Amino acid sequence: MVTDVTSSLVSSNVTTAQASTKVSASQKKKIAKINAGLSKKQKKAKNWIAYHESRYNYRARNGHCYGRYQLLKSYLHGDYSPANQEKTANKYVKGRYGSWTKAKSFWQHHHWY
Repeated sequence: MVTDVTSSLVSSNVTTAQASTKVSASQKKKIAKINAGLSKKQKKAKNWIAYHESRYNYRARNGHCYGRYQLLKSYLHGDYSPANQEKTANKYVKGRYGSWTKAKSFWQHHHWY
């Protein structure tokens, strides 16, 4: 009985996580263009941060922070679309850390970026 409940909960959580990361085809196209200039290493670091900040959820909320990268809502200027989150996150990281790998390193030491 406990196994069935646990299995059901795990399945439910996976489904919820997948649903929260779904993106329209047009948004996917924009995101691919936005991230085209990033190396594989930078993309990997960016994805690592996305996982640790929101479990890849573009709708994640935490106080004044929102989305996949937990950016301040004011940085997004009312546009919470996945493409704008990606673009804004790239701009933020470039300005503050210089690269996603440096942002990841900072996150690993401070548990925020």
